[in-house]
Amino acid sequence: MTDPYDPAKDGAQMQFDGRMSYGDYLSLDAILTAQHQRSDAHDEMLFIIQHQTSELWMRLALHELGAARDRLAADDFGPAFKMLARVARIFEQLNNAWDVLRTMTPAEYTRFRKDLGQSSGFQSWQYRLIEFTLGNRNPAMLRPHEHRPEIHALLADELARPSLYDVALGALARAGIPIPADVTGRDLARPHEAHPGVIAAWRQVYEAPEAHWRLYELAEKLMDFEDYFRRWRFNHVTTVERIIGFKRGTGGTGGVSYLRRMLEVELFPELWHVRTDL
Repeated sequence: MTDPYDPAKDGAQMQFDGRMSYGDYLSLDAILTAQHQRSDAHDEMLFIIQHQTSELWMRLALHELGAARDRLAADDFGPAFKMLARVARIFEQLNNAWDVLRTMTPAEYTRFRKDLGQSSGFQSWQYRLIEFTLGNRNPAMLRPHEHRPEIHALLADELARPSLYDVALGALARAGIPIPADVTGRDLARPHEAHPGVIAAWRQVYEAPEAHWRLYELAEKLMDFEDYFRRWRFNHVTTVERIIGFKRGTGGTGGVSYLRRMLEVELFPELWHVRTDL
């Protein structure tokens, strides 16, 4: 009879007194003890972990979006493209997560929904910061965060900065493609609205990609990301409708009706509209 395999004989580290372990590095004790159910419903654990992991992916998305914006502002396109591609894949992961949540039925959700109180994904400050960073800005959305002054200040500061799309349009302008002054000089706290002058700017890029290759690739990286982002919103709507129908959301929103309204939001509108003109 052979002895059981001992990984230590092949050099595996087996003793960690006073040394960095996997769990130490990842702070797993804090992460794996952060699921506090407020009911005895079996499916509440799924609901908590679904949203906690989504927030972790959003943390990474913000890390990448902030760095991509800084790189674009410096016309350092290569690293920015890599970061934008990564954010698109992050939202692919977030999309896949809806498939797991959709295994929960309306009856199973009803067993613990009342225990959520007024809490809602509508109040996710990281999601709001992603929206603000991308350019979908609405100062009214600061109000749900007034009870957290540090978060409120973080979001307010973002409204004073150029969005990722503003920075992308700045890259066009620096490359010699004119951007209308009423676009570059607008109130940054307000959402960007589709402008015929910006459609014309992107049309120059798409009609001569060989002459504007970096800008052409930038346009497609932005489109790739928004494509995944739109799918995430759509999957959010269908998941909510499947589980609660047309009930009002726990945070007071219209639920499905509110989420459907968000489907109409275009983050980079001229990049969608220019396709009709080409």
